[in-house]
Amino acid sequence: MDHKAFKVLFLCTGNSARSIIAEALLNSLGGKYSAGSHPTREVNPLAIKELARLRMPTDGLRSKGWDEFAQPGAPEMDFVITVCDNAAGEVCPAWPGQPITAHWGMPDPAAVEGDEQTKLKAFHDVAVMVKRRIDILQALPLESLDRLAIQRQVREIPKQ
Repeated sequence: MDHKAFKVLFLCTGNSARSIIAEALLNSLGGKYSAGSHPTREVNPLAIKELARLRMPTDGLRSKGWDEFAQPGAPEMDFVITVCDNAAGEVCPAWPGQPITAHWGMPDPAAVEGDEQTKLKAFHDVAVMVKRRIDILQALPLESLDRLAIQRQVREIPKQ
């Protein structure tokens, strides 16, 4: 598995904040996607604002359903990672290619109440959390691990 080109599908219920941030952060490394079980069909503007603050490209980001990635002909993922507890508890489709799955639960920044600064801080905190987890994933010695060891390591990332 090439570290710079593995394909990761980040899942969340609405696909408007956490999974979008994860998709954008992994974008520079190639092979990234995000989707939702019940997509809102629009990306949260504060997610876009945080990504712009991080100087991450946002072109092409859109809220989409996970069914796009479960159909014949869909890209085969190396990893499917849920980032919200609701999506983790749902029955997911059968993903082509039998990817490694994990749950990286994190707070929903879109649910934070308060003034814009408070909300922006919540989006920033999630971006920092996602970036740290992606960095750990990138650092795993995937070429020297068997599938079970990779599964275990990827599932342990949120605890590190």
